[in-house]
Amino acid sequence: MIYLVLQTTIIMMITGGVLALLLVIAEKYLADYGECKIDINGKRQETVKGGSSLLNSLNSKNIFLASACGGRGSCGFCKCKVIEGGGPLLPTEKPFLTSEEISDNIRLSCQVKIKTDIKIELPEDIFNIRKYKAKVTGIKDYTYDIKELTLELIDSTINFKSGQYIQLHAPRYGKVKQSVSRAYSISSNESNKSMVQVIIRLVPKGICTTWVHEYLKEGDEVNFTGPYGDFYIRDTSKDIIFIAGGSGMAPIKSMLENLNENDSQRRLAYFFGARCKDDLYLSDYLYEFETKLTDFQYHPVISQPCEEDEWQGKTGYITPYLKDVIKDSKNTEAYLCGSPGMISAMVKGLKKYGISENNIFYDSF
Repeated sequence: MIYLVLQTTIIMMITGGVLALLLVIAEKYLADYGECKIDINGKRQETVKGGSSLLNSLNSKNIFLASACGGRGSCGFCKCKVIEGGGPLLPTEKPFLTSEEISDNIRLSCQVKIKTDIKIELPEDIFNIRKYKAKVTGIKDYTYDIKELTLELIDSTINFKSGQYIQLHAPRYGKVKQSVSRAYSISSNESNKSMVQVIIRLVPKGICTTWVHEYLKEGDEVNFTGPYGDFYIRDTSKDIIFIAGGSGMAPIKSMLENLNENDSQRRLAYFFGARCKDDLYLSDYLYEFETKLTDFQYHPVISQPCEEDEWQGKTGYITPYLKDVIKDSKNTEAYLCGSPGMISAMVKGLKKYGISENNIFYDSF
């Protein structure tokens, strides 16, 4: 009896495997969708070969949507509106879309396969995103796991807003047999259009961060696309609270440099959260802004100071310290960059002290 059950199970597994293989072969060789047209905003048409994802098809026409995961459907960045021809919404898309987005026909472009003519809508600023080639002219170690890269553009310039990000392309290297693109915030001032700097923290087993930290050298050439994102300082006179942690320093550094260059008169406070003293960096540089800007305070906060740190500054969570810098909650904006958990906690704390969610802007990674 046990033998018969085992034999049946093996036969079913083999049959299932054969059917799956046949489906893959059929999809690759028999499903010929021919040429398909992508209608963009009713103004532009691109002809592509059917069968690929909308994301990759747009990339082939030098139209770049954000995609931190490289099109694997795990980041939710590559959203766009699909008016016609996108097929049914897939289960892989639903976790990344709100009910309002689903009602408005928002899709993940990496999950939409082009099988017929398709009509989509894209924000006009998408067409400002380009592909760039650059030379690595500087690699600076900030901490044991954080580096800043300086990338000098080759035969081009870039226009971006302080706070936006690029997608850096990591080629195949070592035992890594796939190339990937990952998103990193620009840490340099928007006024310098001939280069960008990015701050990158090493993620254990991260394909792109491992390449940056262990393989990339000064003099190497790299490719990236950008700029992406709507994380930038709004043109108001409101007070600003900046909050960041880890490599979330990057866009805030860019914003502060730009505010300083433009002689900002706004009231500014910056809270940077770190686990211990070894995780702090650029502190001297940031304290200098207290003498350059009209009204700026830098507040590093350590959550778990060690005895050897001999730390005399702020400790624990950032939230309790927020009330000390909020003078007029209705006249205050907040700009946050860090992990989803940090962002969630900070948004909750800021709202507790009366800051409207409409005045809270963040970049979560």
